[in-house]
Amino acid sequence: MTQVDFYILKDGSKRDRFELACLVTEKALNAGHRVVIHTPSSDVAQKMDSMLWTYSDQSFIPHELLDNTDSSLNAVLIGNAQSAHEEHDVLINLAADVPTFFSRFQRLAECVDIDEVARQSSRERYRFYRDRGYPLNTHEIA
Repeated sequence: MTQVDFYILKDGSKRDRFELACLVTEKALNAGHRVVIHTPSSDVAQKMDSMLWTYSDQSFIPHELLDNTDSSLNAVLIGNAQSAHEEHDVLINLAADVPTFFSRFQRLAECVDIDEVARQSSRERYRFYRDRGYPLNTHEIA
């Protein structure tokens, strides 16, 4: 059963959910996982692509847009994850809805920032996972 983790930025944080997704991606990659960042649109996918290139001066997060590559060749993919193959085990959701295919992944990370509309949709997703018996964790991030 998919483990669902909610990463929630504390009030007053200067980060947003996109920066949080970069952090979660880096940690998962360093732990040996293969990651798909699910985005609601190609514009958000492009934004994440740009952010991952410049995220850290200390490390590099190798990645590629999902539509532009053979998914088996890249540890981190960005885009509509419905077309991702089985070799990736962590899904990071940046969409407002529950991805219908999330149960293919061992882990699902939901990144939540301080935007009230985004928080409300994350509460709805939390209830969805909870009501279906998925194991849930929450992590508050400064």
